[in-house]
Amino acid sequence: MVKVDIISGFLGAGKTTLIRELLGDALKGQQIVLIENEFGEIGIDGGFLKNAGIEIREMNSGCICCSLVGDFGQALKEVAQKYNPDRIIIEPSGVGKLSDVIHAVERVKDEAGVVVNSATTVVDVLKCGMYMKNFGEFFRNQVESAGTIILSRMDTDKAARDTDKVSDALKMIRELNPTAVVITTPVSVLGGKKVLDTMENGAVDLEKLEPVHEHHHGHDHDGHDHCHDGHDHCHDGHDHEHHHDGHDHCCHHHHADEVFDSWGQETPKKFTEEKIRGILKELSDSAEYGTVLRAKGMVEGENGHWIYFDMVPEEADVRTGEPEYTGRICVIGAKLNGQKLERLFGLDED
Repeated sequence: MVKVDIISGFLGAGKTTLIRELLGDALKGQQIVLIENEFGEIGIDGGFLKNAGIEIREMNSGCICCSLVGDFGQALKEVAQKYNPDRIIIEPSGVGKLSDVIHAVERVKDEAGVVVNSATTVVDVLKCGMYMKNFGEFFRNQVESAGTIILSRMDTDKAARDTDKVSDALKMIRELNPTAVVITTPVSVLGGKKVLDTMENGAVDLEKLEPVHEHHHGHDHDGHDHCHDGHDHCHDGHDHEHHHDGHDHCCHHHHADEVFDSWGQETPKKFTEEKIRGILKELSDSAEYGTVLRAKGMVEGENGHWIYFDMVPEEADVRTGEPEYTGRICVIGAKLNGQKLERLFGLDED
Protein backbone atom coordinates (compact mmCIF):
# COMPACT_ATOMS: atom_id res chain seq x y z
CA MET A 1 0.00 0.00 0.00
CA VAL A 2 1.28 3.45 -0.90
CA LYS A 3 1.22 5.93 1.96
CA VAL A 4 -0.77 9.10 1.29
CA ASP A 5 0.04 12.20 3.34
CA ILE A 6 -2.43 15.08 3.02
CA ILE A 7 -1.10 18.52 3.91
CA SER A 8 -3.86 21.11 4.02
CA GLY A 9 -4.06 24.66 5.28
CA PHE A 10 -5.77 27.91 4.47
CA LEU A 11 -4.35 30.16 1.78
CA GLY A 12 -0.78 31.21 2.51
CA ALA A 13 -0.48 29.24 5.75
CA GLY A 14 2.83 27.68 4.73
CA LYS A 15 1.98 24.31 3.15
CA THR A 16 4.57 24.61 0.39
CA THR A 17 7.28 25.61 2.89
CA LEU A 18 6.46 22.56 5.02
CA ILE A 19 6.57 20.24 1.98
CA ARG A 20 9.97 21.66 0.99
CA GLU A 21 11.25 21.01 4.51
CA LEU A 22 10.03 17.39 4.42
CA LEU A 23 11.43 16.74 0.94
CA GLY A 24 14.83 18.14 1.86
CA ASP A 25 15.14 16.17 5.08
CA ALA A 26 12.80 13.37 6.17
CA LEU A 27 11.91 12.15 2.68
CA LYS A 28 15.28 12.49 0.98
CA GLY A 29 15.98 9.54 -1.28
CA GLN A 30 12.37 8.36 -1.34
CA GLN A 31 10.29 8.24 -4.52
CA ILE A 32 7.68 10.91 -3.84
CA VAL A 33 4.81 12.10 -5.98
CA LEU A 34 3.14 15.38 -5.14
CA ILE A 35 -0.44 15.92 -6.21
CA GLU A 36 -1.53 19.53 -6.09
CA ASN A 37 -5.14 20.47 -6.22
CA GLU A 38 -5.26 24.17 -6.92
CA PHE A 39 -8.19 26.53 -6.89
CA GLY A 40 -7.76 28.95 -9.76
CA GLU A 41 -7.26 29.08 -13.48
CA ILE A 42 -3.50 29.56 -13.36
CA GLY A 43 -1.36 26.90 -11.71
CA ILE A 44 1.39 28.61 -9.75
CA ASP A 45 2.69 26.35 -6.98
CA GLY A 46 4.07 23.81 -9.42
CA GLY A 47 6.69 26.35 -10.40
CA PHE A 48 7.73 26.87 -6.80
CA LEU A 49 8.37 23.18 -6.25
CA LYS A 50 9.82 22.04 -9.54
CA ASN A 51 13.40 22.55 -8.34
CA ALA A 52 12.87 19.70 -5.90
CA GLY A 53 12.64 17.34 -8.92
CA ILE A 54 9.18 16.13 -7.94
CA GLU A 55 6.60 14.91 -10.42
CA ILE A 56 3.72 17.37 -10.24
CA ARG A 57 0.25 16.92 -11.62
CA GLU A 58 -1.71 20.14 -11.41
CA MET A 59 -5.46 20.08 -11.61
CA ASN A 60 -6.63 23.60 -12.29
CA SER A 61 -10.25 22.95 -13.03
CA GLY A 62 -11.27 26.05 -11.11
CA CYS A 63 -13.66 23.94 -9.08
CA ILE A 64 -12.17 22.19 -6.10
CA CYS A 65 -14.94 19.64 -5.60
CA CYS A 66 -15.10 18.59 -9.23
CA SER A 67 -11.46 17.65 -9.29
CA LEU A 68 -11.90 15.77 -6.01
CA VAL A 69 -14.90 13.68 -6.94
CA GLY A 70 -14.11 13.52 -10.64
CA ASP A 71 -10.58 13.12 -11.94
CA PHE A 72 -9.00 13.13 -8.50
CA GLY A 73 -9.56 9.43 -7.82
CA GLN A 74 -8.40 8.61 -11.33
CA ALA A 75 -5.26 10.74 -10.86
CA LEU A 76 -4.48 8.96 -7.62
CA LYS A 77 -4.78 5.53 -9.26
CA GLU A 78 -2.64 6.60 -12.23
CA VAL A 79 0.05 8.02 -9.99
CA ALA A 80 0.17 4.95 -7.77
CA GLN A 81 0.36 2.55 -10.73
CA LYS A 82 2.60 4.55 -13.05
CA TYR A 83 5.23 5.73 -10.58
CA ASN A 84 4.89 3.12 -7.82
CA PRO A 85 6.06 5.76 -5.33
CA ASP A 86 7.07 5.23 -1.72
CA ARG A 87 4.70 8.00 -0.78
CA ILE A 88 2.15 10.38 -2.28
CA ILE A 89 1.79 13.86 -0.85
CA ILE A 90 -1.47 15.64 -1.58
CA GLU A 91 -1.53 19.41 -1.21
CA PRO A 92 -5.18 20.44 -1.51
CA SER A 93 -6.31 23.93 -2.40
CA GLY A 94 -6.14 26.37 0.50
CA VAL A 95 -9.89 26.91 0.20
CA GLY A 96 -10.80 23.21 0.02
CA LYS A 97 -12.26 21.06 2.76
CA LEU A 98 -9.85 18.53 4.22
CA SER A 99 -12.67 16.06 4.92
CA ASP A 100 -13.48 16.01 1.17
CA VAL A 101 -9.89 15.06 0.33
CA ILE A 102 -9.77 12.31 2.96
CA HIS A 103 -13.09 10.89 1.71
CA ALA A 104 -11.81 11.00 -1.88
CA VAL A 105 -8.73 8.96 -0.95
CA GLU A 106 -10.80 6.53 1.12
CA ARG A 107 -13.15 5.95 -1.83
CA VAL A 108 -10.37 4.68 -4.12
CA LYS A 109 -7.96 3.21 -1.56
CA ASP A 110 -8.54 -0.45 -2.48
CA GLU A 111 -8.37 -0.11 -6.26
CA ALA A 112 -5.52 2.42 -6.11
CA GLY A 113 -3.61 0.51 -3.42
CA VAL A 114 -3.25 3.55 -1.17
CA VAL A 115 -3.81 4.30 2.50
CA VAL A 116 -4.28 7.63 4.32
CA ASN A 117 -1.08 7.82 6.33
CA SER A 118 -1.56 11.30 7.80
CA ALA A 119 -3.80 14.35 7.49
CA THR A 120 -2.12 17.56 8.61
CA THR A 121 -3.33 21.15 8.64
CA VAL A 122 -0.96 24.12 8.69
CA VAL A 123 -2.49 27.09 10.54
CA ASP A 124 -1.14 30.64 10.43
CA VAL A 125 -1.17 31.49 14.13
CA LEU A 126 -1.55 35.22 13.42
CA LYS A 127 -4.45 34.99 10.98
CA CYS A 128 -6.55 32.07 12.16
CA GLY A 129 -8.94 34.32 14.10
CA MET A 130 -9.64 36.43 11.01
CA TYR A 131 -10.12 33.37 8.78
CA MET A 132 -12.38 31.73 11.35
CA LYS A 133 -14.63 34.81 11.50
CA ASN A 134 -14.85 35.27 7.73
CA PHE A 135 -14.60 31.77 6.27
CA GLY A 136 -15.40 29.64 9.29
CA GLU A 137 -16.98 26.78 7.39
CA PHE A 138 -13.79 26.02 5.43
CA PHE A 139 -11.28 26.93 8.12
CA ARG A 140 -13.13 24.91 10.77
CA ASN A 141 -13.30 21.85 8.52
CA GLN A 142 -9.53 21.90 7.94
CA VAL A 143 -8.84 22.06 11.68
CA GLU A 144 -11.50 19.57 12.79
CA SER A 145 -10.50 16.93 10.22
CA ALA A 146 -6.76 16.94 10.94
CA GLY A 147 -4.77 14.41 12.93
CA THR A 148 -1.92 16.92 13.32
CA ILE A 149 -2.02 20.71 13.33
CA ILE A 150 1.14 22.72 12.69
CA LEU A 151 1.17 26.37 13.76
CA SER A 152 3.16 28.47 11.29
CA ARG A 153 4.58 31.99 11.87
CA MET A 154 5.47 31.02 15.46
CA ASP A 155 9.04 32.18 14.83
CA THR A 156 8.06 35.70 13.73
CA ASP A 157 8.59 38.86 15.79
CA LYS A 158 4.87 39.50 15.56
CA ALA A 159 4.05 36.19 17.26
CA ALA A 160 6.67 36.87 19.94
CA ARG A 161 5.12 40.28 20.63
CA ASP A 162 1.47 39.26 20.49
CA THR A 163 1.38 36.35 22.93
CA ASP A 164 -2.34 36.89 23.55
CA LYS A 165 -3.09 36.27 19.89
CA VAL A 166 -1.06 33.04 20.00
CA SER A 167 -2.89 31.90 23.16
CA ASP A 168 -6.27 32.69 21.60
CA ALA A 169 -5.32 30.74 18.46
CA LEU A 170 -4.29 27.70 20.49
CA LYS A 171 -7.50 27.85 22.52
CA MET A 172 -9.62 28.08 19.36
CA ILE A 173 -7.82 25.13 17.78
CA ARG A 174 -8.17 23.02 20.92
CA GLU A 175 -11.90 23.75 21.10
CA LEU A 176 -12.34 22.69 17.46
CA ASN A 177 -10.11 19.62 17.71
CA PRO A 178 -9.22 18.43 21.22
CA THR A 179 -7.51 15.21 20.04
CA ALA A 180 -5.11 16.42 17.32
CA VAL A 181 -1.38 16.67 17.95
CA VAL A 182 -0.51 20.41 17.83
CA ILE A 183 3.03 21.40 16.82
CA THR A 184 3.98 24.86 18.12
CA THR A 185 7.77 24.60 17.68
CA PRO A 186 8.80 26.13 14.32
CA VAL A 187 9.31 23.44 11.66
CA SER A 188 12.78 24.82 10.83
CA VAL A 189 13.80 24.25 14.47
CA LEU A 190 12.11 20.87 14.89
CA GLY A 191 13.45 19.47 11.60
CA GLY A 192 11.66 17.48 8.92
CA LYS A 193 12.22 14.02 10.45
CA LYS A 194 10.65 14.94 13.80
CA VAL A 195 7.78 16.73 12.05
CA LEU A 196 7.04 13.67 9.89
CA ASP A 197 7.17 11.32 12.91
CA THR A 198 4.69 13.58 14.70
CA MET A 199 2.40 13.78 11.65
CA GLU A 200 2.34 10.01 11.32
CA ASN A 201 1.38 9.62 14.98
CA GLY A 202 -1.58 11.97 14.68
CA ALA A 203 -4.56 9.68 14.11
CA VAL A 204 -7.37 10.75 11.77
CA ASP A 205 -10.81 9.87 13.11
CA LEU A 206 -12.84 8.93 10.01
CA GLU A 207 -16.03 8.75 12.09
CA LYS A 208 -15.97 12.45 12.98
CA LEU A 209 -15.38 13.75 9.44
CA GLU A 210 -18.02 15.91 7.81
CA PRO A 211 -19.90 13.72 5.31
CA VAL A 212 -19.52 14.32 1.59
CA HIS A 213 -22.23 16.56 0.16
CA GLU A 214 -23.27 16.36 -3.45
CA HIS A 215 -22.39 19.46 -5.40
CA HIS A 216 -24.73 20.51 -8.19
CA HIS A 217 -23.75 23.52 -10.22
CA GLY A 218 -23.12 24.65 -13.77
CA HIS A 219 -19.48 24.36 -14.75
CA ASP A 220 -19.15 27.99 -15.70
CA HIS A 221 -15.63 28.55 -14.41
CA ASP A 222 -15.36 32.08 -15.66
CA GLY A 223 -13.94 33.76 -12.59
CA HIS A 224 -17.32 35.15 -11.53
CA ASP A 225 -18.87 34.82 -8.12
CA HIS A 226 -20.76 31.50 -8.08
CA CYS A 227 -23.03 32.27 -5.12
CA HIS A 228 -26.34 30.68 -6.03
CA ASP A 229 -28.41 31.49 -2.98
CA GLY A 230 -28.15 35.26 -2.90
CA HIS A 231 -26.50 35.33 0.52
CA ASP A 232 -23.45 37.39 1.28
CA HIS A 233 -21.02 34.66 2.28
CA CYS A 234 -19.43 36.68 5.08
CA HIS A 235 -17.37 38.84 2.74
CA ASP A 236 -17.37 42.29 4.24
CA GLY A 237 -14.53 43.85 2.34
CA HIS A 238 -11.18 44.34 3.98
CA ASP A 239 -11.96 45.26 7.54
CA HIS A 240 -10.06 42.40 9.15
CA GLU A 241 -10.65 43.28 12.77
CA HIS A 242 -14.38 43.39 13.42
CA HIS A 243 -16.57 41.13 11.35
CA HIS A 244 -20.24 41.47 12.18
CA ASP A 245 -20.81 40.00 15.63
CA GLY A 246 -18.07 37.38 15.50
CA HIS A 247 -20.42 34.55 14.51
CA ASP A 248 -19.98 32.41 11.47
CA HIS A 249 -22.87 33.48 9.25
CA CYS A 250 -22.12 31.07 6.44
CA CYS A 251 -24.71 28.39 6.14
CA HIS A 252 -22.99 25.02 6.00
CA HIS A 253 -22.03 22.74 3.15
CA HIS A 254 -20.91 25.24 0.58
CA HIS A 255 -18.22 24.31 -1.87
CA ALA A 256 -15.22 26.45 -2.57
CA ASP A 257 -16.40 27.70 -5.93
CA GLU A 258 -19.63 29.01 -4.39
CA VAL A 259 -17.75 31.15 -1.90
CA PHE A 260 -14.35 31.95 -3.41
CA ASP A 261 -13.23 33.46 -6.69
CA SER A 262 -9.96 33.26 -8.51
CA TRP A 263 -8.53 35.54 -11.17
CA GLY A 264 -5.47 34.52 -13.14
CA GLN A 265 -3.48 35.70 -16.13
CA GLU A 266 -0.46 34.60 -18.10
CA THR A 267 1.64 37.55 -19.24
CA PRO A 268 5.01 38.30 -20.87
CA LYS A 269 4.92 41.80 -19.29
CA LYS A 270 8.02 42.88 -17.34
CA PHE A 271 7.83 44.35 -13.84
CA THR A 272 10.13 45.90 -11.25
CA GLU A 273 10.23 44.62 -7.67
CA GLU A 274 9.08 48.07 -6.55
CA LYS A 275 6.05 47.86 -8.84
CA ILE A 276 5.11 44.39 -7.55
CA ARG A 277 5.47 45.52 -3.90
CA GLY A 278 3.22 48.51 -4.65
CA ILE A 279 0.58 46.27 -6.25
CA LEU A 280 0.62 43.84 -3.30
CA LYS A 281 0.28 46.71 -0.80
CA GLU A 282 -2.68 48.05 -2.75
CA LEU A 283 -4.32 44.59 -2.75
CA SER A 284 -3.82 44.31 1.00
CA ASP A 285 -5.00 47.84 1.86
CA SER A 286 -7.89 48.45 -0.52
CA ALA A 287 -11.29 46.78 -0.71
CA GLU A 288 -12.01 47.91 -4.28
CA TYR A 289 -10.59 44.71 -5.81
CA GLY A 290 -12.76 42.46 -3.63
CA THR A 291 -11.67 40.52 -0.55
CA VAL A 292 -8.17 39.43 -1.56
CA LEU A 293 -6.96 36.46 0.46
CA ARG A 294 -3.95 35.48 -1.61
CA ALA A 295 -1.94 36.75 -4.54
CA LYS A 296 0.97 34.82 -5.96
CA GLY A 297 2.93 34.47 -9.12
CA MET A 298 6.15 34.72 -11.05
CA VAL A 299 6.86 37.44 -13.61
CA GLU A 300 9.87 38.59 -15.59
CA GLY A 301 11.81 41.49 -14.07
CA GLU A 302 12.93 44.46 -16.14
CA ASN A 303 16.59 43.71 -15.40
CA GLY A 304 16.38 40.14 -16.68
CA HIS A 305 15.86 38.25 -13.43
CA TRP A 306 12.51 36.73 -12.48
CA ILE A 307 10.38 38.02 -9.62
CA TYR A 308 8.40 35.55 -7.50
CA PHE A 309 5.77 36.95 -5.15
CA ASP A 310 3.37 35.68 -2.56
CA MET A 311 0.93 37.70 -0.48
CA VAL A 312 -1.66 37.14 2.21
CA PRO A 313 -3.41 40.08 3.94
CA GLU A 314 -0.87 42.41 5.58
CA GLU A 315 2.09 40.23 4.60
CA ALA A 316 4.02 39.97 1.33
CA ASP A 317 7.10 38.09 0.17
CA VAL A 318 8.91 39.21 -3.00
CA ARG A 319 12.05 37.39 -4.14
CA THR A 320 13.99 36.35 -7.22
CA GLY A 321 13.54 32.90 -8.76
CA GLU A 322 14.21 30.67 -11.76
CA PRO A 323 13.00 31.80 -15.20
CA GLU A 324 9.60 30.42 -16.23
CA TYR A 325 8.13 29.79 -19.69
CA THR A 326 5.86 32.84 -19.21
CA GLY A 327 4.74 35.10 -16.41
CA ARG A 328 1.81 33.89 -14.32
CA ILE A 329 -0.30 35.76 -11.80
CA CYS A 330 -3.08 34.36 -9.63
CA VAL A 331 -5.34 36.15 -7.13
CA ILE A 332 -7.74 34.23 -4.88
CA GLY A 333 -10.45 35.79 -2.72
CA ALA A 334 -14.12 36.65 -2.68
CA LYS A 335 -16.12 38.95 -4.96
CA LEU A 336 -13.03 39.82 -6.98
CA ASN A 337 -13.20 42.56 -9.60
CA GLY A 338 -11.30 41.13 -12.57
CA GLN A 339 -11.28 44.39 -14.57
CA LYS A 340 -9.76 46.36 -11.71
CA LEU A 341 -7.19 43.62 -11.08
CA GLU A 342 -6.22 43.67 -14.75
CA ARG A 343 -5.80 47.44 -14.56
CA LEU A 344 -3.78 47.25 -11.33
CA PHE A 345 -1.26 44.83 -12.87
CA GLY A 346 -1.22 46.94 -16.05
CA LEU A 347 -2.47 44.05 -18.18
CA ASP A 348 -5.24 46.10 -19.77
CA GLU A 349 -2.60 48.08 -21.68
CA ASP A 350 -1.64 45.10 -23.86
